Amino acid sequence: MAGERQSGREPTAPGQWPGAGPFLRTRTAVPALPPTFLRRGRLSRRLDDGLDTPLTLVSGAAGAGKTLLVADWAARTGRPVAWLTNDAGHQGGGTFWAYLLQALRGAGEPVLPEVGAPACGDRVDPMFPSRLAGALSERERPVVVVLDEYDRVTDPEIAAQLEFVLHHAGPGLRLFLVTRNEPRLPLHRYRASGQLTEIRNADLAFTPDEAAELLELHGLRLARHATLGLVEHTRGWAAGLRLCALAAQDSPDPERYLKEFEAGHSAVADFLLAEVLYRQGPGIRGLLLRVSVLDDFRPELADALTGRRDAESALAGLRRQNAFVEYLGDVSYRLHPLFAEILRAHLRERLPGLEAELHRRAAVWLRRHGRLTEALRHGAAADDWEFTAGALLGDLAVGQLFTGLRSADLSALFARMPATATTPAAELVRAARGLARSDLEGGLAHLRHAERALTADAPATDRMCGALLQALAARLTGAPERAATAAGTAGKLLGELPEGLLDEHPEVVALLRAHVGCALLWAGRLDEARAELAAVADGDERAATAPAREDALGHLALIDYLDGRPSAAESRALAATAVRRRFSLPGRSGSGIALVVLAAVAVERDELDHAEALLDVPGGGEQAVRDPVCAGARAATTARLSLARGRARAAFDALRRPVPGVTVSPWLEAHRTVLTAAAHQAAGDRGAACALLRRVPPGPPMCAVEAAGVQFAAGFPEAALRRLDALPARGDPGPAVRVRAALLRARAADAAGDAVAARRLVGHAVREARRERLRRPLLDTGPWVRPLLAPAPAAPVVPDLSPREREVLSGVARLMSYEEIGADLFISVNTVKTHLKSAYRKLCVNRRSDAVRRARELHLL
Repeated sequence: MAGERQSGREPTAPGQWPGAGPFLRTRTAVPALPPTFLRRGRLSRRLDDGLDTPLTLVSGAAGAGKTLLVADWAARTGRPVAWLTNDAGHQGGGTFWAYLLQALRGAGEPVLPEVGAPACGDRVDPMFPSRLAGALSERERPVVVVLDEYDRVTDPEIAAQLEFVLHHAGPGLRLFLVTRNEPRLPLHRYRASGQLTEIRNADLAFTPDEAAELLELHGLRLARHATLGLVEHTRGWAAGLRLCALAAQDSPDPERYLKEFEAGHSAVADFLLAEVLYRQGPGIRGLLLRVSVLDDFRPELADALTGRRDAESALAGLRRQNAFVEYLGDVSYRLHPLFAEILRAHLRERLPGLEAELHRRAAVWLRRHGRLTEALRHGAAADDWEFTAGALLGDLAVGQLFTGLRSADLSALFARMPATATTPAAELVRAARGLARSDLEGGLAHLRHAERALTADAPATDRMCGALLQALAARLTGAPERAATAAGTAGKLLGELPEGLLDEHPEVVALLRAHVGCALLWAGRLDEARAELAAVADGDERAATAPAREDALGHLALIDYLDGRPSAAESRALAATAVRRRFSLPGRSGSGIALVVLAAVAVERDELDHAEALLDVPGGGEQAVRDPVCAGARAATTARLSLARGRARAAFDALRRPVPGVTVSPWLEAHRTVLTAAAHQAAGDRGAACALLRRVPPGPPMCAVEAAGVQFAAGFPEAALRRLDALPARGDPGPAVRVRAALLRARAADAAGDAVAARRLVGHAVREARRERLRRPLLDTGPWVRPLLAPAPAAPVVPDLSPREREVLSGVARLMSYEEIGADLFISVNTVKTHLKSAYRKLCVNRRSDAVRRARELHLL
C-alpha cells in the first residue's frame, strides 16, 4: 500500500473502476489559501447560512474570489467537507460520480457499498442516483459537498442526476455550487421555497474598506481617494485588485502607477483575455471586441456593429456565464469597464482602423433611433465631425449648448473639433459654442463665416439654428434691428422644419424670443419687449425651456422696476429664481438679471446690506450671458446703492463703466444721466448737476421724477414742478413714481405755506410707500418732511349717549332727585339709576358732578 501511495495511485476502493486510472488528489483537495487572502466576514456568514438550506450557489465572474472564499470557509467550518474541483476536459457521468464518491471518502463521509460505483467513465447505472440519494437521506448529519468550477460540467444528464440526488436526499445533503454561470437546476423552485442561499457577483465585489485591507496585505497604503478610484475602475473585482496590487508593488510611486494604469498591457489584461475572451468561440470573440466601443447597448445595436442577428441570445449566454457582461434591464447590456478597456486595446492591436468604423456605425444607428447624445459622442470618437456637427443641427439640438446640465459636456465634446472641419454646420457649432461661453468676438467671427457659407438650399434646421444665433448676437451687441431680422427669418422657416421637431426642442423658439425681447428692451421698446418675454415666461414649462423662462422672467422684472413697480418686479424676479432652483440650473449661467432687480428693489426699501449682498453674488462663469441690459442695470443699481450710502465717488465709478452696444439704450442713458447728476449734487457741484439734467428727456417717468428731485434739491423748484407737469397724462405710473411725485409736490406746497395740501400729499405718499415697503424716497426727500409725518391732533371722541340717558343726565344737571327725575320721565327710580350708570361708563366718570361737567364739555347738554 505504501508503494502504491508513493507512486501516486489510490488503492483499489469502491468507486474506482478497472482501467480508469488513478484519482487526481488535487481535484478532491480543498485549495490552499495565498498569504494575501483577505477573509470577509459578511460573506463567511452567508456561507454559514447555507448549512440550513439544501442548495448554496456561489456564482461570479472569473477571478471574483469564489473558490478562495469557499475554501477558507470549508477549512474553518469545523465539519467534514467533500470538495470536488471539476475538470476542464470532457467529463462523462461515470467520471463525475466516481470523483464525487472519492471526495466523500476523502472527507471521512463514505457511502454504503450497496450504493455501488460507476463501471465506466461515460455513464452510470440508471439506478445509481436513486441508491445514492437513499443512502444520503438516512444520515443523521448532512453531508457537505462543494462542487467547484461547476460551470465546467456541461453534460445535461449529470445536471439532471445531481438535481435528482439533491431533491431526494432531503436533509442528508448540503450542496455548495461554485460556478461562473447559471447551473441547470430549478433555482426558481428552491428560491421560492426558501431553500436556496445565494452569493452573486455583486456580493463578491470588494467594498472600498475591504479593498483597502487587501492592498495593505500587499504592502500598499493608498490615500482614500486612490482606493476609491481603483475600486471604481475594477468594480471591486477581486482578481483585478490583486493583480493591480502586485504590479504596483514594484513601482516607486504605487498611487501614481495605479492612476496611470494601462489596462491593455498588464497582467490583468492577460488574465481576462485568457480566462474570458479566449474561452469563447470566434463569433463571440468578435462580438465582444466590437461592442467594447459602446457604453450601454441593446442587442440590436450590437447586431448593427457585427453584422450578426443573434446578439440577443449571445449576450444572454455571456451574462449567464458571468463573462463580464452586465444586464441593465430593459434588454440592455454593458461590459465591465475594465474588461471593455482591455478589449478596446486588443481591438486596436488585432484590427487596426476598425475602431473608428465601429464608432461611425454606432453613431448612425443611435441617431436613427433617437439617441442623439450618444450619437454625438460616437461621431466625435470616429473623428467624423461633418456627421457630428450636422447631427446636432439636424436634430435642432444646438439650443442644448445654452440650456440644461449637458451644455458643458457638449461644449467640451466640440472643443475637440479640428480646424479642418469647415462645413457651414461646423462653423455654426463653433459660433454657438463661442457665444455660449461668452467669447463674443470669436463667436461672431464664426457666425459670419457660417452665414457666408449657408445657401438658400441649406437644410432648414441649419438656417433655423443660424437665426437663433443671430438673435443671440443681436442681444449681446445691443442691435435690435438685427434681432428683428433674425425673428423674421425664423418665422419663415417654421413651415419648412420636419414635423414634430420643434415639439422635441421647445427651447429653440423660447431662446429666440427671449433674445429678441432682450434686444427690444435694450432699445427702449418696452411694450414690444414685454410681449416677447411674456410669451416665453408663460409658455412651455419643460426643463428644456427653464433657462429661457428664467431669463424672460428676470427681464420682465426689470421692465416692472423701470415702470416704478417694485413689488411686481420683486415677484417676477423671485419667480425667476424659483425656476432656477426647481430645475437645478448651473449656478454661474444666465445673465443674473433677477438678482440685480432684487438688489434694486432692496435699495428702494433701504435694505442696503441685502442689496450689496445680492450684487456681490459671484457671476460671470463660462456659461454666463454677457447681456448689456443686465450690465447697464447692474451699473445703475450699484450707483444707487453708493448714493444711498453717501459714497458719491463710488457712484461715479460705477456709472463710468462702459456698457457697449451697437445702438444707445434710451432708458439706460436717462438713468445714468440722472444718477450722475445726483452724484454731482451729493458732491456739492450744483452746476454740473443742473447741466446734466438739461439733457434728460421728459420720460421715462421714473427718470423724470428722480431728475425733478435733483432739481428741487439744487434749488430750482419751478423747473422741478415743470418736469413733473410734463409727465405723460396717459398710462398708470407705478407706485414708486407716484410716491416721489407726491413728495415733491408736497415739498412745493410746504414751501408755499400750504400746510394742509402738503400734509395731504405726504399722507398719500406714505400710504403708497407703506404698501410697497418703500423707505428710500422718504429718506431722500430730506428733513423737511418730518414735521408733516407727525400725526395731527385727534378729534375728541363723542360718546354715543341714548336719548333717555341724555334726559336723565339733564335732570341731574338741574339738581333733581332720582324720584323727581323718575316722576318727570314716568320711569322707576331703578331705571333712572340704570341709565345714569350707563352714562357714567360712556363718559368715563364715577360721580354725578363729573358726568354733568364732561357732558357740557362735549356739548351733550
